[in-house]
Amino acid sequence: MIEKCDLFQIKKDIETCIGEKVQLKANKGRKKAVIREGIIENSYPSIFIVKFENEYETTRRVSYSYTDILTKAVEVVVCKDNRKIQVS
Repeated sequence: MIEKCDLFQIKKDIETCIGEKVQLKANKGRKKAVIREGIIENSYPSIFIVKFENEYETTRRVSYSYTDILTKAVEVVVCKDNRKIQVS
């Protein structure tokens, strides 16, 4: 069962990481996962935005919900001072 306090804690954790470089692993179904590095750009009441840049110098912004983290569809690892900190 999803607890409201769990979602609130995840939202709070994400808000403290705005502007930080993160490694994000998103499950795409059928045992497929995408691992990318980006920057948490902003946080909203039910979603957060991650900005990705690729080798072609283009920027892509992708939104994820806090429920994605709670259900483990998305894993976020914050890269701080060459240390990795798990957000869950």
